[in-house]
Amino acid sequence: MLEKNYIKKAFLVIMVVLLGVLVVGNMGSQKIYSSDTTFAQLERFNEVFYYVNRYYVEAPDKEKLITGAVNGMLSELDPHSVYIPKKELERVNEQFEGSFEGIGIEFIVLNKVLTVVSPIVGGPSEAVGLLPGDQIVRIEDESAYGITENEVQKKLRGPKGSKVKLTIRRPSMSENFEVVITRDTIPIYSVISSFIMDDGETGYVLIGRFARTTSEELDKALDDLQQQGMKKLVLDLRGNSGGYLEQAFEVADKFLPGGYKIVYTRGRKKSMGSDLISTDRSTRPLNPLIVMIDHGSASASEIVAGAIQDLDRGLVVGQTSFGKGLVQNQIPLKDGSALRLTIARYYTPSGRLIQRDYDGGLMDYYQEAYEDESSKHPDSTKVYKTLSGRTVYGGGGITPDSILSDIRITRLTNRMISKRIFFEYGSNYASAHKNEKLDFNMYRANFQVTEPMLEDFKEIIKKHNIEFSQEAFDKDIDFVKMLIKAEIARNLYSSNHYYQIRISADSEVKQALGLFPKATEICKLHAWDGYSENSQQKRY
Repeated sequence: MLEKNYIKKAFLVIMVVLLGVLVVGNMGSQKIYSSDTTFAQLERFNEVFYYVNRYYVEAPDKEKLITGAVNGMLSELDPHSVYIPKKELERVNEQFEGSFEGIGIEFIVLNKVLTVVSPIVGGPSEAVGLLPGDQIVRIEDESAYGITENEVQKKLRGPKGSKVKLTIRRPSMSENFEVVITRDTIPIYSVISSFIMDDGETGYVLIGRFARTTSEELDKALDDLQQQGMKKLVLDLRGNSGGYLEQAFEVADKFLPGGYKIVYTRGRKKSMGSDLISTDRSTRPLNPLIVMIDHGSASASEIVAGAIQDLDRGLVVGQTSFGKGLVQNQIPLKDGSALRLTIARYYTPSGRLIQRDYDGGLMDYYQEAYEDESSKHPDSTKVYKTLSGRTVYGGGGITPDSILSDIRITRLTNRMISKRIFFEYGSNYASAHKNEKLDFNMYRANFQVTEPMLEDFKEIIKKHNIEFSQEAFDKDIDFVKMLIKAEIARNLYSSNHYYQIRISADSEVKQALGLFPKATEICKLHAWDGYSENSQQKRY
């Protein structure tokens, strides 16, 4: 999600149901309720439910009534206390558990055809040789044409050790072929990409979520980057909506010596409060650090960015983050559903509560999070000081030390992205040119998108009936060429190589790289007590 301003973020859509009341007659005696007891309120709800269930013009769906009542109750609390139905719980949990059982592919349904975006590294689909762009035309001898994403989940996921037969159409082959895949445990990676940038000394790590394995994944990525000579790091948390608090702590802990408060929580119950203090378990060298955030960076992302900023460990750049300072606990319910309930607020080391106000309603809460004006006008009434005395602001997300400007693309390019035109072209091109595959470093340095390639690309646009404007196309031509090159790289090499092409042309990353002298200065604003490159022990 690197173009948060290129594609409109999906907002929560709220349906307001207006109840028109027609009084027909008295179906029961009036009752006067006392509002000072829980029992009286529950009795009132039970009575309403009784009359609706007995007299409503049509037989009501009791499950929907109760679910609606639960959701209505939680909506009176805060935007992040939510009810998760049983049928959705597995999908929700899976995003943060770090694995699932299935065949191991990233996929899209493109023109009603199930298409492999990428086999997951180390998974069973990669083992049998599936490639980006492969089309799954039959599953267990049944046509997969027109399959929905939900149906894909049901048919391709399953218990570890079970088998599924697929019929594959590969654009470079004249005949379809069959593979039998044995399902296995598939990792869901939260470190989306990591590599050394063109200067040979700047590491780049993109974290997409804070799942159960994020800290472990980040350790592996940093080990690899340090072996390649990393001397400074860009930690990209743009679009990262959060996850587990303990994982946010462990990520921040890697960049700080022991003995510093990273985050603390406070709730109505004393047991819900805790102070999380940095350790020396996995502290990395105090190399210059830049953390990138945007309007979509929330919760756990803000914990990391807030700690790095408040403790003057590095430079936070980008746009003001979402502003979610509430901590939820997921409580399993007896019917298999779950309640995700806010139990505490969290605070950055300087004492900032970065939760935005939500009194204006849910729609305003989500819309305002993505307004650029919030980056330019921090709340000057909520001023805090970092460890070295720098001024930072609370009450509305993490305000970056440096605001980065971004490019804006045309509606045409937005449409091409949403319709997967770039992926379709990259898949077709790679299938036709696999024998011409270059070493990736040569590809990155020398490959050019030519005019004949652009004409072929336009034919795909035409096929999808997208309204075309040559003026808009020319306006975004550099961005278009970059995305074409990146999608070809994904199909010829891997998703990590796709991001290497993308990031090399990312205007915000380019701006961030120029800010490393400032990041270095901030890190040297105060001495790090007890820190030694040769010792992992805190000294007092």
